[in-house]
Amino acid sequence: MNNQTIALNTELNPILQAIETSQAPQWVQLIPAGVDVVGRDGRTWINDNPQAIVRAFNSSGVELPIDIEHASEHKAPKGEPAPAVAWVKQLEAREGGSIWGLVAWNREGDTLVTSKQYRYLSPVFTYETDSRRILRLSSAGLTNQPNLHLTALNQRQSQEDPTMDEKLVAALGLEPGATVEQAINAINQLKANEQKALNQQQTPDLNKFVPRSDYDKALNRAQTAELEIKKQQEKALNAEIETLIDKALKSGVITPASVEYHKSCCRQEKGLELFKQYVMQGPKVVQDVGNFDKNPPESSDKLTEEDKAVCHMLGLSEKEFTSHK
Repeated sequence: MNNQTIALNTELNPILQAIETSQAPQWVQLIPAGVDVVGRDGRTWINDNPQAIVRAFNSSGVELPIDIEHASEHKAPKGEPAPAVAWVKQLEAREGGSIWGLVAWNREGDTLVTSKQYRYLSPVFTYETDSRRILRLSSAGLTNQPNLHLTALNQRQSQEDPTMDEKLVAALGLEPGATVEQAINAINQLKANEQKALNQQQTPDLNKFVPRSDYDKALNRAQTAELEIKKQQEKALNAEIETLIDKALKSGVITPASVEYHKSCCRQEKGLELFKQYVMQGPKVVQDVGNFDKNPPESSDKLTEEDKAVCHMLGLSEKEFTSHK
């Protein structure tokens, strides 16, 4: 490979102390996030196309070995034993361009990691000599002196664990690929919301609730006021009708026989306005207003000319008018 170089990243000091776990992680970080990959020894590489690294792995059809201290790169070329303690079966490019691998550990590898004999993983990859662009992963080795800033192997699986059940993620309203930590946070939030609702139920906001007795008292006051207003409105209406009827009688527009009929019509919807128009525009059907104070003539089924005029103005038949009369 004239334009490609292999990088072994097993140098310098250990990183932060890891948290104990009961089993080796399923997913391990092989290349950190970020386009610029910087080693503790000062060397730098470029990871601007992480998907290309994944495709290179998939096209090879070969699982990547994980050994101890890069035995596959140092001992195997010399014919010395270089047994693998795990195999990388799948690669994924994740947020920020980091590369993660799904690992199948054998018994020795699981023991080395869970007992903290080895705490870190060091990848081996090929890159372009001139551009320093990472091309593909070759292997990885357990080490205690990593060069790249990667997640410790025996660190508790947290934000990078992709094994969350999809149904659980959906039920919690999280995005696909949510982590265990995000799920725990969502569950804790649900618990907090439930407790808040219970507290509000037990101690309701006094600004939104009033005692029942006060409510009933206020309601009774409102109903009483409404009845009083209705009563006053009806009284005012009756007074206006009486005034208008009296005016119509004195002007000779209506006869005493039709007074109750006109009162009834005035109490109907829009009846008062229609009667006002009739009083203003109707013909005079009674000539001698003074006769109203005299004894009325004996009743007769025969209509006078004035009665007929009233029937005509009100649109009544003679029979209807006679019944009211």
